[in-house]
Amino acid sequence: MNSDNKKTNIVLIGMPTSGKSTVGVILAKLLGMDFVDTDLIIQKRADRKLAEIIEKEGLDGFLRIEEEACCSVDTENTVIATGGSVVYGEKAMKHLQEISRVVYLEIDYETLEQRLHHAKQRGVVLKPGQTKKELYDERIVLYKKYADVVVSEEGMDIEETVHKIVDLL
Repeated sequence: MNSDNKKTNIVLIGMPTSGKSTVGVILAKLLGMDFVDTDLIIQKRADRKLAEIIEKEGLDGFLRIEEEACCSVDTENTVIATGGSVVYGEKAMKHLQEISRVVYLEIDYETLEQRLHHAKQRGVVLKPGQTKKELYDERIVLYKKYADVVVSEEGMDIEETVHKIVDLL
């Protein structure tokens, strides 16, 4: 990869339901970029849905598979939507930071609570006995740690979020 344009990608991180995939597709269209969803890479490699991978491999196994998939992303001029748990993989995040500007799509806990009803079916990485609030509190620290740019989605629709990202980048 050409080191002059190492950061031609945009990586979207954030909680499940923060709109990473939806925002990513629209952002890619608007900027004339490619689009990759790491959850789809994981599913294609494993030939299973995320929830099935978690069920069979356990949380640690899933996180290992996710990290390998994210470390394999080698693109330019691409918007990359990640799974909410990508921030648990330090190697994956370092790799994504090297090739991308990292944008954290921030939602408040109330929004997560309203949107996320079927965490298990969605393939959300919840430790046994962990509440959504504990998951939220644990992850927001990591999202902020890795983000180059934080975009608060409070009171904004998808289009407004996309335009805010474009303005900030």
